[in-house]
Amino acid sequence: MKAFTIDRYAKKGSLRLADVPTPELRDDEVLVQVHAAGVNLLDSKIRDGEFKLILPYKLPLILGHDVAGEVVKVGRRVQQFKLGDAVYARVDDFRIGTFAEFVPVKEASLALKPQGLTMEEAASIPLVALTAWQALVEKAKLKKGQKVFIQAGSGGVGTFAIQLAKHLGATVATTTSTANVALVKSLGADVVIDYKTQDFEDVLRDYDVVLNSQDNQTLVKSLRVLKRGGKLISISGPPDPTFAKEIKAPGFVRLVVRLLSAGVRRKAKRLGVDFSFLFMKANGAQLREITRLLDAGVIRPVVDRVYPFAETNAAMVYVEAGRAKGKVVVKVK
Repeated sequence: MKAFTIDRYAKKGSLRLADVPTPELRDDEVLVQVHAAGVNLLDSKIRDGEFKLILPYKLPLILGHDVAGEVVKVGRRVQQFKLGDAVYARVDDFRIGTFAEFVPVKEASLALKPQGLTMEEAASIPLVALTAWQALVEKAKLKKGQKVFIQAGSGGVGTFAIQLAKHLGATVATTTSTANVALVKSLGADVVIDYKTQDFEDVLRDYDVVLNSQDNQTLVKSLRVLKRGGKLISISGPPDPTFAKEIKAPGFVRLVVRLLSAGVRRKAKRLGVDFSFLFMKANGAQLREITRLLDAGVIRPVVDRVYPFAETNAAMVYVEAGRAKGKVVVKVK
C-alpha cells in the first residue's frame, strides 16, 4: 500500500511517500480502508521528535491519527463491526498511521461514522472532539452556568470545544484574530477577545475552567484569570507527574516531567487553582457520544481545506502555520 512515512526525526522534515506492506491485523482490530485522514499538529510534533521520550516509536513510522473510511477486514474477536461499515476513529498511540491506504484500528477505539457527514468531515472530528470531551467533560466536569476560557477558538480543538461547552450550558470566552471573530461567534462564543488588540488577562476574571493550548507565557497568564478552586487543563504542556504515572513512564522520564512542570504547579498552588496536563486517548465509547451530538446537529464540523493524498506534506505545512480555521483533511480515496 501507499503511505507517508518518516525515517528519522527531523524538525520541519518532509514525509516520504513509500510502498509498504499492509499492516498485520490483530484479533481485536478491524482493517479500515482510509477514505480521509485528519491532519493535526500532533503529527508535526511527533515528526520533529518532541514526544520521543514519552512515545518511543520504532522508525520508520507512518504518521496520521484521524481516520474515516470503510471496514474491509475484521479480527476474529471483533463483534461490533462488519465488512462495509463506514467508520471513524482517533487511532491508538503506537498504532498510528492514517496517512496511508489502510490502517488497523482497535474495535474499542472505533465508532460508526456520523450519518450526515462526508468522509472528509468525519475525518476532521475524532482527535479534536475527544480532546475537548476529555478536557471539558471528563477532567473539568464542566457544568451549566460555569465560565470557561477556550484559547484559539478558530483552531481545530477550539471550534469543537466552543460548541461542546455551549451544549453543556457554560458561558464561553475565547481568543482569535480579527478575521475569525464572526466564525467563533457563530459557534456560540459569548466573549470574544481579539488577541491582536486586547490582552485576555485585562478582560477575563473568576473563570471556572481554562482549556490551554498555547505557549507557557499564555499558560501562566491563564492561571490568573481563574477563580480559587478553578481548573486549568493544558493540551500543549508541560506534562505533569500524573500523566507520567498514567503512561507508566520509566523513572528518568518521570523525573524530567516533574522538573518541566514544577514551576507551573507551584504558581497554580500559590493561586489556589488546579493545573493538569491532558494527552488525549483513543476512546470509541466517547466517540459514540460525540456522534450523537453530530447527528443531532448540536455540533457541526469546521473544515478549512481538503488536500489530495499526494499533497500530505503541503497539508502539514499549512497546519503548522497556525492559520487554519477548524481542521485540515487529506482525501485518500
